[in-house]
Amino acid sequence: MVYVISKEGQPLMPTERHGKVKHLLRQGRAKVVRSRPFTIQLLYETGNHTQEIALGIDSGYSHVGISAVTDGKELISGEVDLLDGMKERIDDRAMYRGMRRQRLRHREPRFDNRGTAEGWVPPSIRHKTDSHIRLVELLTGILPITRIVIEVASFDIQKIKNPEISGAEYQQGEQMDSWNVREYVLHRDGYRCQNPQCRNRDKEAILRAHHIRPRGEGGTDTPGNMVTLCSRCHTPGNHRGFLKDWKPKENGFKAETYMSTVRHRMCEQVREICPNVSVTYGYITKHRRIGQKLQKTHANDGYIIAGGDGHTRTEPLSIKQVRRNNRSLERFYDAKYIDTRTGKPEYAGVLNNGRTTRDTTLNGENLRKHRGAKVSDGRRSIRSGRYFYQPNDLIKYNGKVYTVKGTQNKGSYVALKETKKVARVGQLQPYKFSKGFVIENRKGQYDKRDQGGAIHPTA
Repeated sequence: MVYVISKEGQPLMPTERHGKVKHLLRQGRAKVVRSRPFTIQLLYETGNHTQEIALGIDSGYSHVGISAVTDGKELISGEVDLLDGMKERIDDRAMYRGMRRQRLRHREPRFDNRGTAEGWVPPSIRHKTDSHIRLVELLTGILPITRIVIEVASFDIQKIKNPEISGAEYQQGEQMDSWNVREYVLHRDGYRCQNPQCRNRDKEAILRAHHIRPRGEGGTDTPGNMVTLCSRCHTPGNHRGFLKDWKPKENGFKAETYMSTVRHRMCEQVREICPNVSVTYGYITKHRRIGQKLQKTHANDGYIIAGGDGHTRTEPLSIKQVRRNNRSLERFYDAKYIDTRTGKPEYAGVLNNGRTTRDTTLNGENLRKHRGAKVSDGRRSIRSGRYFYQPNDLIKYNGKVYTVKGTQNKGSYVALKETKKVARVGQLQPYKFSKGFVIENRKGQYDKRDQGGAIHPTA
């Protein structure tokens, strides 16, 4: 599939006529703007006829599934791994910033700066939301998408509390309502069989939502009358056993609360890109996916969310979000010792004396006695500057493309992953910078044809 952009920069319908694309590139009537997904821009005036394209987004905290379909064909699909550890990096920054402020001899009062603006959200959550928006901007830049459907949660908490809630998304019949309750019950019970004497050892045990009080005896379909059991424990005999005194344990809904917090903000921002935006829930996606006998993947979920049913599929892309900048100026490398118990090197922080407080009763086990020969000394590394080439960037060296592994000798030499040679910086030519959304190949390595980052002007 080749994605096409008009001369004015507007996305057009993609094409599979690779021969025509080759002729346009040779004749200078088109140019390549992205290598993966392969995208060209026409250099002559053309029409702007497009079709209806629906984009399905399986939103999430760590993983996102995408799929764009027309009436009978899937145009693009993929799975995106979002950047993790944002909260930890923000906490470290706050810690260092607080230490610097405490060292000030005459610190100005900052009481008036403690207010928060209306609509404020934590930076870690805002980063996740902005990542979804950037992903939508990337897709709408290569495809003329007319409708976007976003899955905002696994189940509808509002419908659990108020079954009479109405709306276009809820008018799916009684079967859809039962799937909503089922997903709620499975999540509440931790996706585990609640029978304490369960002997089912299957790795992929089939879980079912079982009525505690049968419907024939007046039992209802509410979550309080439901329990998660595997296929072997889903028997009428359990009503006379552990179900007599069983009560559900209410768990938190951290992920669902996160999506409930940002879904309105996310939908409003996406609506600025594409006016036609709607939401759906995971229980609806799961019901339709099982009906089409598709495996559980984020790409398949995005396909179902977009309204896919019997379309011609495409190979899903594997996209990973890479950190753009590392602003850490100092790094500590712990010393290593041989662990006499295993004979393998271990960090000194692991083989410590276990002392955390002055109260000896609260201290842990003293593992310092297991330290053997010292393997390496601890050291502090302070970065004096930012180097031009960063890990996983692509460079040209002797006419070939290599991946940067790291820098040596204060940035004067660059180590490459594909060879043991260490090249001088002056012998290298930048090819691609691997920042932002980076496309990987099937082996989990960065695709040398495109990194999803900016092309250097000299490339």
